[in-house]
Amino acid sequence: MEHSDQLYQIAFSQLHGIGPIRARRILKLLNHPRDFFELNYAALQQLTSIPIAQLEKTDRTNALWRAQGQLPYLANENLSYHFITDPTYPERLRHCTDAPLGLFYRGSAPSWQQPRCIAVVGTRQQTAYGQNLVEELLAGLPKDIVVISGLALGVDANVHHQCLQQQLQTIGVLGHGIDRIYPASNRKLALQMLERGGLMSEFLIGTKPDRMHFPMRNRIIAGLADAIVVIESNKNGGSLITAELGNDYNREVFAFPGSVHQLQSEGCHALIKNQQAHLLTSAQDLLQTMNWTDTQQGAALNSHQIYSGLQKEILDHFKTKNNWSIDELALLTQQAVASISSTLFELELNGSLQNIGANRYRLPL
Repeated sequence: MEHSDQLYQIAFSQLHGIGPIRARRILKLLNHPRDFFELNYAALQQLTSIPIAQLEKTDRTNALWRAQGQLPYLANENLSYHFITDPTYPERLRHCTDAPLGLFYRGSAPSWQQPRCIAVVGTRQQTAYGQNLVEELLAGLPKDIVVISGLALGVDANVHHQCLQQQLQTIGVLGHGIDRIYPASNRKLALQMLERGGLMSEFLIGTKPDRMHFPMRNRIIAGLADAIVVIESNKNGGSLITAELGNDYNREVFAFPGSVHQLQSEGCHALIKNQQAHLLTSAQDLLQTMNWTDTQQGAALNSHQIYSGLQKEILDHFKTKNNWSIDELALLTQQAVASISSTLFELELNGSLQNIGANRYRLPL
């Protein structure tokens, strides 16, 4: 039964001309992705209001054929598939409007639902300075923080390597199928990561590492994390895409400064100058800004028993993301905006939350 479900889930993600946003709207109208393939076009048109001509262009037959080819791989106990409606799908990522419909994961038990998760990214042309920054940053993090990067050359590979050295869980997000490693020089590192984390991809098994795939995987890196740290980046570096996405997703973005004469620091300086990233000098800066120091974390998040039901529910959401807007919380809790607003005001008065403007709240520093 599970493979039958996965067949239609994977096939639904492969429909031609149906992007993630539209697909999620359609899913709300269906009992199961299977319905899209079993109902005739007239019934689908009546249900979804999509013209029959457009429904025919989705190429359901080819989508099912492609999905069928994936099922034998899922018999591997080390490989799993997570659809956007599954409870195992990463909760942070699910809240992003352009989140992928499905994710392949290979490795140890998925750890992306951990309360604290950061992405650390940077240039492929890493300097010795950048290498030292990665080492110092990760050495200063608590061991329960999950670290995400892109398994590329340079900063990404160094991040994953240092996580293994520091016994931190780490996940590599790939721009190709999960059956291969690119670049090949990272193959040994990737295999080691399976023991303390794993590899993730939205792309079908067998997909090659095309250039266009890597900007797409950056949205997964940003969406999985509470915070994004840019170690080094030139002024046009791919890491800046991840930082921009992080800002779009209301994540906290950080960047390390460097020498004004170093090309690999130009992107970081631009982020800081344009107030698109916090200036970062140490792991402690990150922990304090994110309110992740042990005493603050315990005080803010572990004393929920003194709160009312709605107050506790709201505070629970701050375990998965550092700041929320009133509208976002209203949508998550299915409560009226007025009720959420008054409850947030109560939490602000008793010091549990901080109003940061623009109808957004965060845990106090």
